[in-house]
Amino acid sequence: MNRQSNTYTIIYSVVLVLIVGVVLSLVYQALRPQQEENIANDTKRQILAAALITPSEGQTVAELYDSHITESYIVNADGRKVDGDLNPFDVNVAMEKKKPAAERLLPVFVCNTDKGVKYIVPVYGAGLWGPIWGYIAMDSNGDTIYGAYFAHQGETPGLGAEIEKPAFSSQFEGKDIFAADGAFQSVKVVKNGQEPAEGAYVHAISGGTITSQGVQKMLQDSLEPYTAFFKSLASARQ
Repeated sequence: MNRQSNTYTIIYSVVLVLIVGVVLSLVYQALRPQQEENIANDTKRQILAAALITPSEGQTVAELYDSHITESYIVNADGRKVDGDLNPFDVNVAMEKKKPAAERLLPVFVCNTDKGVKYIVPVYGAGLWGPIWGYIAMDSNGDTIYGAYFAHQGETPGLGAEIEKPAFSSQFEGKDIFAADGAFQSVKVVKNGQEPAEGAYVHAISGGTITSQGVQKMLQDSLEPYTAFFKSLASARQ
C-alpha cells in the first residue's frame, strides 16, 4: 500500500487509536481495584474524622475503621431499621437527598470511642461552586453533636473552603439539635454580631457567607429526616 496515500493515513490512524484505546482500557481495569479501595478508605477516614478519630503512625484507615465502627445499618424516616442487602456504606447520599425526606434511605454508623458510643450520619448539600458534604457524630442521647467533618468539591480557597478546617467544624461540638420542647432546630451558622437569642449556633466563615449558609441548610435538610431515630436513642437511655 502506498504510504503516502490518504487511505493508508486513515487506516494507520484508526489502528493506532484502537491500540491506544485497548491499552488504556487494560490499564484502567488493572488499576480499578486500587482506585476503589482508595475511595473507600477516604470515605472511612471522613466517617472516623467526624468522631474525632485519626490514624496514628503506622496504622491504616481500614484497620482503624474496623476497630471503631462496630455496626452500620439503614433507617427510615420513622427511625426503624430497613431490611435489605444494601450496605449502608454504599448508599448514594446525593441521590437520596433528591427524594422526599420520608422516602430516603438513612445510613447510620455506630462508632465506639473512648468517650462512649457515637452515631455517625452523612450530610450532603450545596455550596457556592459545587456540592459540600460531611458526617456528623451524635452522642448517644441523640441530641448533642460530638464531632463534625465537612468537605467540598470546589469552594474558594481561604473563604468557603475553610469549612474543611477544624477551626470551623470544631464549633459544632457540644451543640444540641433539639429545642427544650423537643422540636428539631438543627444548628444555625451566623455572622458575628447576629447571634440568635435562642437555639444552637456557630459562627460563619468570614467572606464565605454563601458556603456557610449552605452548611446550615445542609444540616437542616440532612439531619431532620433522622429526627425519629435520634429520639429513639434518647428513649433507649431512659
